[in-house]
Amino acid sequence: MKISDGYWLSKTGYNIHWAVQIYDVEADNDSITVYAASQFISNRGMTLGGPVFTVRFTSTLENSIKVRIGHFSGVKNSGPAFTLYEDKDFRPEVKKRRSGWELISGKTSVKIGKKGKEWDVSYWYDGSLLTKSGWRTTSIIEEEQWHRRARESAEADERFFARSDNGGNTHIREMLNLAVGEYIYGFGEKFSAFVKNGQSVEVWNNDGGTCTEQSYKSVPFFVSSRNYGVFVNHPEKVSFEVGSETVSKTAFSVQGEHLEYFIFGGASIADVIERYTALTGRPALPPPWSFGLWLSTSFTTDYDEETVSFFIDEMKKREIPLDVFHFDCFWMKEFEWCGFEWDERKFSDPEGMIERIKAKGVRICVWINPYIGQRSPVFRHCLDRGYLLKNKDGSVFQCDMWQPGMGIIDFTNPEACKWFAEKIQHLAEMGVDAIKTDFGERIPTDVCYYDGSDPYKMHNYYAYIYNKTVFEALEAAKGSACLFARAATAGCQQFPVHWGGDCFSSYESMGETLRGGLSLCMSGFGFFSHDISGFEATGTPDLYKRWTAFGLMSTHSRYHGNSSYRVPWHFDEESCDVARHFVELKGRLMPYIWANAVKAHLTGVPVMRAMAVDFGYDRSALIVDTQYMLGDSLLVAPVFSEDGECGFYLPAGGIWTDIQTGEELSGGGWYTKNYDYFGMPLYAKPCSVIVYGDFRGTADYDYTDGMKIVIYGMEDGAETGTTVYDRNGNPAVKIKAVRQGGSILLTVEGTDRPFTAESSQGLSVLCV
Repeated sequence: MKISDGYWLSKTGYNIHWAVQIYDVEADNDSITVYAASQFISNRGMTLGGPVFTVRFTSTLENSIKVRIGHFSGVKNSGPAFTLYEDKDFRPEVKKRRSGWELISGKTSVKIGKKGKEWDVSYWYDGSLLTKSGWRTTSIIEEEQWHRRARESAEADERFFARSDNGGNTHIREMLNLAVGEYIYGFGEKFSAFVKNGQSVEVWNNDGGTCTEQSYKSVPFFVSSRNYGVFVNHPEKVSFEVGSETVSKTAFSVQGEHLEYFIFGGASIADVIERYTALTGRPALPPPWSFGLWLSTSFTTDYDEETVSFFIDEMKKREIPLDVFHFDCFWMKEFEWCGFEWDERKFSDPEGMIERIKAKGVRICVWINPYIGQRSPVFRHCLDRGYLLKNKDGSVFQCDMWQPGMGIIDFTNPEACKWFAEKIQHLAEMGVDAIKTDFGERIPTDVCYYDGSDPYKMHNYYAYIYNKTVFEALEAAKGSACLFARAATAGCQQFPVHWGGDCFSSYESMGETLRGGLSLCMSGFGFFSHDISGFEATGTPDLYKRWTAFGLMSTHSRYHGNSSYRVPWHFDEESCDVARHFVELKGRLMPYIWANAVKAHLTGVPVMRAMAVDFGYDRSALIVDTQYMLGDSLLVAPVFSEDGECGFYLPAGGIWTDIQTGEELSGGGWYTKNYDYFGMPLYAKPCSVIVYGDFRGTADYDYTDGMKIVIYGMEDGAETGTTVYDRNGNPAVKIKAVRQGGSILLTVEGTDRPFTAESSQGLSVLCV
């Protein structure tokens, strides 16, 4: 929210009160509370009016500082609120210093100036400054009523504008310092430039495609290249200005009388994400089969059981391994979404069809959304029982935006949740393995919820309770769960997998899809997918093949489109060969990918991640957004051009090895190479071990059986290793490699099965 007119003035309609003076400080065993005046108090008469800030600093999780800035404390605070996993037993250390006060949480601390002095707050990790606030940063902003009314009336759709009935005309804003050379990332799935410096970011979910500043997955969390992160603990709209108003500050503001945020410190961005996900939730471990290839009916295409069976059989005939088949919207009748009933005109025997498909070794996914079309047989059932969102006059909210006369499920009603969950469980009993939870972004704010929740706060949060309901229902029915979700907010990372929404069939859209995925994974999401070859329109065979390589080198891989099928033979025969090549490559990499999936589940550090996560020491790696690490040891750089030319950066520190060709390149520089459709930059990190499996047509197999252990780029005296996990995510085989001169000594513990081992450098490998 931009409210300044240059540095010294504010825009018409806004009055700003800054935290100026630390007037008083109260401390106890685990918190520091500061009362900050909006002017320097030099006499008693100056205490008779004007805002006073109440700012409480504490810590409820090691290496995090919790900050609450309050104005009026008597305002009603309606839910919902993010579910946080705070450590009730953790206690920070509070110390009185000559210079003021300090609250210490692990290696992270906040330092506060002395009573009576100017507003001065700084955040530290292990003795190094992370960021700070001070003069003209922390503020209460009062918006004049006439200006607020004018702003709201300018919104295109009154039912969807970002307004809070409880927030009044007040906003609370914090501003943290942006150091020279510092970069900011995150905020959920953002398709704009990956480095967010210079951008205005609104945390407000929208169904806007991948080619605008809107996003399906908005998360009020960002990370800095200086190894700290900030989570604004507000499910409602949060406005960020990242060096886009005051160019030396990252500002964030919310409507209402308080603002609460957490700041996390770490030795790396990975540490910061680990702390953030410890607070907001770690991702569940998706089932192994979900990492294989998914094939979809596409959206508006015509299909029936014969069509589906032909696609599956043709994939097998062409020896393209397939793990999941997805039925998009039209498994149900038109105008009846989401009624949970198969269209009997196309699928006369759905249970039998599912059984026949699964007999071919293929899992089933079906599409749903949280909306009920008026023509759906279940609409009256939901209407009569109060399962739908209501207008303020008590009538049911309806619109024609997606389905004619549709209503929206009210997941704050326990009976509505139970009913919805039963529908999911019924599908699971039929044999459905995964659910695509589409939509959930355009949730109106001018409505009433069953439990009295603030609809302004529910707009983003709706995605959380929608996906949670489906995930838990599927988990209860199947023992494990896998979603293919679009809408999300903070905490939704617990319910994987998420995909990138509606992209166009172009290289530009392929690039924006990657940027969105990298931003999402920077925001605590461990897994990411996208529509291979683009959703809108139909791309060229060239694009299809390049996007296939990118898609299969993502954590989850799905062919899906809008009005045309995405089976490879509809593009050209070489597309079939390319699909087979990369499905098999990913299949062989499954012991490695699965190990990194387990790590994401345990630590929150994403499998698919930007170069800045692992290589923060290399300034050139901090801004790269056309490549990524797939796990901790494999660099992936998609090809974004018709001529096959690809530029990529290898971070400093040793020799990188192309896992397909064996080519070795020194780190610390940019390279440009040309690739055919079976190639792309896939480089193993120096001093790493990658375990390849005995892939036999499905991603779900015993990763310890027939292992091929390859040791890459080891210098003399170096030591490295890895762990192979079983299908339940338990450690199964531990591998350790030590180079001594021209040999590598290899220790493999936990298996008596035969395996092979080799060095990419041609060194002898001796098992000890």
